[in-house]
Amino acid sequence: MSEPVHYNGKITRFVVLSSVIAATGGLIFGYGTGVAGGVASMGPFLEKFFPAIYRQMNEKRVVSNYCKFNSQLLTSFTSSVLLSGLLATFFASSVTRALGRRASILLGGVAFIAGSALSGAANNIYMLIFGRLLLGVGFGFTNQVSLRVHMFTSKLLKILLMDLEGV
Repeated sequence: MSEPVHYNGKITRFVVLSSVIAATGGLIFGYGTGVAGGVASMGPFLEKFFPAIYRQMNEKRVVSNYCKFNSQLLTSFTSSVLLSGLLATFFASSVTRALGRRASILLGGVAFIAGSALSGAANNIYMLIFGRLLLGVGFGFTNQVSLRVHMFTSKLLKILLMDLEGV
């Protein structure tokens, strides 16, 4: 086995800021996906966007905990972010290669802001799903770029741990 390589890395403001930004990307994605699941079972939300499901929820009958609401439209609402994020990630790598990380992050940010505005102003379910699709595009673009930041952060952590251990 070869000797471990010692890097003379230091914790600077730039390293801390990069780590915080990388962690925030994962936090936002987790928060965005987690909130949709909770909102999808709230009465006022169901009453406005899924009135049939709301009526079914208020009926006093035994339902399966596995599949309370048998609705493809509700499933589309919750999964639209993940599906469009996955597809956008594939296109984001080409955009990043052609235009650079900055353009890719800007496109992701614009898609995310547009999706947030559209989701917040949604009057019907189709507007809401389209807004969530745009949110997914924003997540996909920024996630593709932030994966590289996560790799950079993990390398910095390794250097820091080696420095603390005195290797």
